[in-house]
Amino acid sequence: MAELYLVRHGQASFGAENYDELSSSGCAQSHWLGEYYAQSGLTFDRVVIGTMRRHEQTADALLTAMGGKPAEIVQDADLNEYDFHALFSALAESGLAPGHAAESSMKVFFKGLKQVLQLWSEDKLPGRVPETWAQFQARIERARLAIQRSGGRRVLVVSSGGPIAVFAQQVLQAPAAAAIALNMQIRNSSVSQYVFNDSAMSLLTFNTLPHLEQAERRELITYG
Repeated sequence: MAELYLVRHGQASFGAENYDELSSSGCAQSHWLGEYYAQSGLTFDRVVIGTMRRHEQTADALLTAMGGKPAEIVQDADLNEYDFHALFSALAESGLAPGHAAESSMKVFFKGLKQVLQLWSEDKLPGRVPETWAQFQARIERARLAIQRSGGRRVLVVSSGGPIAVFAQQVLQAPAAAAIALNMQIRNSSVSQYVFNDSAMSLLTFNTLPHLEQAERRELITYG
């Protein structure tokens, strides 16, 4: 069986004009994860990342800390995050929310996100969304099957919280509510480990932070 290490990007720039950029904390988280892998003697023969800037920055910091990039790095837009700005806008237009929760505090944002994801998964948002829940599910399945069928003894994947949650939901054959609950818990630069072959995949660990276990680093455990 091959191994898959599925990493969420480091902390992005919540509240900034451009969210799709790692914060200084996000850069440190990604670098430390790479250092941890290097110290563990881990190497990857294949790397697959989404096409978002935060995915690229996370992979670059991680791989640089490991000592260099592998021979093959593939970008797959199917691993990109859902458009939460569009979902919040659709929610506001429906009259169910007063405004754009992504502009609020982190606590308010996550409360609104849970609400909007539930409505999205039930197809109860207005029609002006760039992607339905079913389409989101379909592209994550497509990305997962591509990883399974493309070979590699040990594969690193860098993506976002939503795809990582749905990835686990699909492997566990769980309902949509499970993906939403998992999405709320996934921490920046966390790792979920799977084993797989071209026809099956099993979850070994979920949402771990081995590189942030030291007391002096725990304050950099973040969710957004």
